[in-house]
Amino acid sequence: MMTDVLLILAVGVIAAFFWQLRQMAEISRRFAERECQKQKVQLLAIAMESARPSFGGHSGICWQAKYMLEFSTDGINQFKATITMRGKQIQKIQWPIFPEPDWLEAPMTKGSIGGGCGSRGSCNSGCKK
Repeated sequence: MMTDVLLILAVGVIAAFFWQLRQMAEISRRFAERECQKQKVQLLAIAMESARPSFGGHSGICWQAKYMLEFSTDGINQFKATITMRGKQIQKIQWPIFPEPDWLEAPMTKGSIGGGCGSRGSCNSGCKK
């Protein structure tokens, strides 16, 4: 009788931790989609690298998980970022150095190279000759 209660309790605890991991995976997926839209890159995949129980904080026991985010800037090259979560909160995201995704949207300079008036033509921006 007592072993049945302990077995049911253990199954309940395992199910609760599994449910929390599933919620964390969904939160990290939505976060990755938003961050990729902000960075103007294509999200390729997101996967859990590691998860371990963590103690402390305001929630007591929870999971600390690390997710790997794969993305592309041009459809050819692939880069990897890391999302770290504790419980249902994003702790940090680490982006690698990657090239600017779309050079057509970069600001265009006007005038000569190096700014200023240059050696050719007049300057209409108030520079003195």
